[in-house]
Amino acid sequence: MLQKIVLFLKKETILVISALLALFSAFQIPPDAQYMTYCNTDVLILLFCLMAIMAGLQEMGVFQSIAKNLLQKAQDLRELTCILVLLCFFSAMLLTNDVALITFVPFSILLLQIAHLTEQIIPILVLQTIAANLGSMLTPIGNPQNLYLYTVSHMAPLDFIITMLPLTLLSLALLLVCCMRMPKADLHRIPHTPQQDALPHAKYMILALCMLFAATLAAVFQILPHSLLLAVTLLFFVCFFRDVLKKVDYSLLLTFVFFFIFIGNCGRMPIVADVISSTLLGREMLLAFLLSQGISNVPAAILLSGFTDDWKSLLFGVNIGGLGTLIASMASLISYKFLVQSFPEKKNAYTKEFTAYNMVFAVILLMAAYLLCAFS
Repeated sequence: MLQKIVLFLKKETILVISALLALFSAFQIPPDAQYMTYCNTDVLILLFCLMAIMAGLQEMGVFQSIAKNLLQKAQDLRELTCILVLLCFFSAMLLTNDVALITFVPFSILLLQIAHLTEQIIPILVLQTIAANLGSMLTPIGNPQNLYLYTVSHMAPLDFIITMLPLTLLSLALLLVCCMRMPKADLHRIPHTPQQDALPHAKYMILALCMLFAATLAAVFQILPHSLLLAVTLLFFVCFFRDVLKKVDYSLLLTFVFFFIFIGNCGRMPIVADVISSTLLGREMLLAFLLSQGISNVPAAILLSGFTDDWKSLLFGVNIGGLGTLIASMASLISYKFLVQSFPEKKNAYTKEFTAYNMVFAVILLMAAYLLCAFS
């Protein structure tokens, strides 16, 4: 029993921290009717729908099929690295950073094992992880913190993309430079990986999932009511794809709820709200980055958003904040877990290289972000 509790605490550390903070604040502000106003249900609905739809598309093998077709074009190790890294970078813009890594990292590990290229697995996985975290920052649906900040800030979609575009382009340039440093070893043939047998009704399921994704985008852009999106999504998965609902990250949704409660209660404690607001004023980007290193960037975004309206600095801070430690972005742990499962002896080397790459990227992007803020 004790071992199960310890494993749960290790696996869901952020969830536990958020629950304790919510509980602590509840002692200061006893639950009342105002608690019902704390939660941003639109964010929770959009997150749930996106996670369910992406899990469904992944289950149907859509992303793996696209990747295999692209990889047949690789002529050498450098091109292979570019394709694997750019797959994560661009797919994360629409699929979210988590889904991009869950989909393409295991695929990359299998591919490199078959091709006898495992000596290059650490730099490739590190770059894929960075690519997913940085590519996802361009769009409102690229990662959970963007979706949340986009919703609470009421930014226009185009304004959001324009705000994040310079850092995204710089990130792409840095990633390409890193890819070009890979050796140009010949690849005689990109091996085919095992493919799932397609279900007879696969194309209709994929079409339905794509339609649901389009509906989710419509809800993100305030065209479709969120309640209608939730009803349709639940009806579809309960009737046709029930097993996929088990793959939704409900702990992330609960983390959001607990932080909503904590922030809502802090706002009703004038002394606490004043201290946080005064500390944050003019330091949003740096504090968002530093806080992300300890509790990850999604909770940092939720926590700080209640005390500032400098959305640009906060967006820059939490997105760059996904670089750094392994827990700065919870998506980074996905790559780490897959690597450790396949190559446990490489975990220390991976952690060192991951940290080195991340810190270099973080310093360059922070400097660029401060310049963007200074001249905007």
